[in-house]
Amino acid sequence: MNNTGDRPYSDPDRAARHLLEIANQVEPVQGRIHIEKINGPFLFRDKGTPAEYGAGLKRAIENGWLKLHESGTFVTFTQAGAKLFA
Repeated sequence: MNNTGDRPYSDPDRAARHLLEIANQVEPVQGRIHIEKINGPFLFRDKGTPAEYGAGLKRAIENGWLKLHESGTFVTFTQAGAKLFA
């Protein structure tokens, strides 16, 4: 059995902040950030798990940093989320 140690995004707060960093690097289209522009880098480039991604996105929404459209296809920064990068 291999001991892989702690995963970097197992903490939802850390995953949420990382998702915000990714979203901040994306050029919004009409103020919207398409969800695949966030989940692709998180899952494939940064090797996060789907559970970590889901928990991070949920925490970012709960903290009022991102707003997920009802269709689930894009997010927008809230004023509180934008202030984190001001």
